[in-house]
Amino acid sequence: MASKAKTIGGTDRTQRKKAAQEREELLDSTREQEIRNRAYEIYPQRGAQPGYELEDWFQAERASGV
Repeated sequence: MASKAKTIGGTDRTQRKKAAQEREELLDSTREQEIRNRAYEIYPQRGAQPGYELEDWFQAERASGV
């Protein structure tokens, strides 16, 4: 009986860990999309000059608090 409880508890822990990981991946994906959108907004604001993609990205990250 005790063995069964450990298995169920272990399975529950595994499922909770997997669900937490999936939530974190979703949050990361959402944050990345927000940063990408902000970087696209920054591009025309600074004159749409190519070659500053990383600067736009970093500015968008700072603005989002990442």
